[in-house]
Amino acid sequence: MPPIWVHDLALACLAVGIACAIVIAVDLGRHPQRMWIMNIVWPVNGLFGSVLTLWLYYRFGRLAARDAADRSKRSNTKEKTPFPVMVAKGAMHCGAGCTLGDIVAEGLALAFPVIAFWAGWKTLFSEKMFAIWVIDYLFAFVLGVAFQYFTIKPMRELSPAEGIVQAVKADTLSLTAWQIGMYGFMAIAQFAIFRNAFGVRLEPSMPEFWFMMQIAMIAGFFTSYPVNWWLIKAGVKERM
Repeated sequence: MPPIWVHDLALACLAVGIACAIVIAVDLGRHPQRMWIMNIVWPVNGLFGSVLTLWLYYRFGRLAARDAADRSKRSNTKEKTPFPVMVAKGAMHCGAGCTLGDIVAEGLALAFPVIAFWAGWKTLFSEKMFAIWVIDYLFAFVLGVAFQYFTIKPMRELSPAEGIVQAVKADTLSLTAWQIGMYGFMAIAQFAIFRNAFGVRLEPSMPEFWFMMQIAMIAGFFTSYPVNWWLIKAGVKERM
């Protein structure tokens, strides 16, 4: 077993993340975003971004609320949002897709262990974690593209087919960069920290696993941030 302080820290950080997500979700119920997909993006990012996401939401997310936009006659939402924050919001689309994709994939693999074998465990990969990463990526990609689709299609007034094409273009590099950061940290957590230092294997049934996933998602944010900066500057992704 990991040290008790690690277990307690994991429970505390997970509780704070869930609390922040709930606070954001409740406020969104009163002040929904003009772009409805952000009503999902904000609380999902709160699960791992916790108090930082909460601050970002109240400082800048509220500017895009439907009632705030009506009061300002939709005039200055983007003008009041600094470009680095726009990039952060663009990266958060990937964060939402990756978070939900990983929760679904890890949950399915935990409930149905045979899925890991289907994904290549024991044949392509000696480590079960690597096989689950394949499933994680597939779910994250599909959900990430969906988040982009519901952003780009209405903003550019595209047809459904054009919306899918543009969403794939906008999200593939960004999501892949996010997953690289996330996988990189989870590999460090699994092999260097928990196995070597604590002598235990991280499993999705452990709160420590999801605590490490919180940190891994933050690592993913940092690896995807410069990619999102470039994509938004190039006009591939929309300014939020």
